[in-house]
Amino acid sequence: MTLISTIVEHKPGVLFRVSNMFRRRGFNIESISVGPTEHPDLARMTIMIRGDEKLAGQVVKQLRKLIDVISVQLLEEEQTVQRELALVKIRVENPEIRREIMDYTNIFRGRIVDVAPNSLIVEITGTPDKMDAFINLIRRFGILELSRTGITALSRGEATIIKTVRAV
Repeated sequence: MTLISTIVEHKPGVLFRVSNMFRRRGFNIESISVGPTEHPDLARMTIMIRGDEKLAGQVVKQLRKLIDVISVQLLEEEQTVQRELALVKIRVENPEIRREIMDYTNIFRGRIVDVAPNSLIVEITGTPDKMDAFINLIRRFGILELSRTGITALSRGEATIIKTVRAV
């Protein structure tokens, strides 16, 4: 997997233009998260794609051509802090299963955010590997619904993706 961080203008149509570039080129987006940055007129897109360095280079090159894209950076896993959030609704058939799911949730430092007679909703945050491990572990109980945010990430250290920092 390859992780790409982009800073874009925070205005209507930008996400469409970025995703349309992926569609036109036949690149698949594994996950994407978008949100405002410390600068109100800019947004950060964190995009995960499946592919080798050559494909990643092509994606970066195409992103840099888009008018509303300010900056593009390939993120190396060991040089970034990555997080994702998942909400998992799990079937609960009896008190023993409920206790077991709660124990797994505690081990993974998750939280129970909703309790119903026959289900629980668990909130779990962490790396994508942690998300996958938790989901695979509780899959046998019956996942009723699953929603993942996609990865968000920042480079470690003082360096920033925005070369010239605008006044906040």
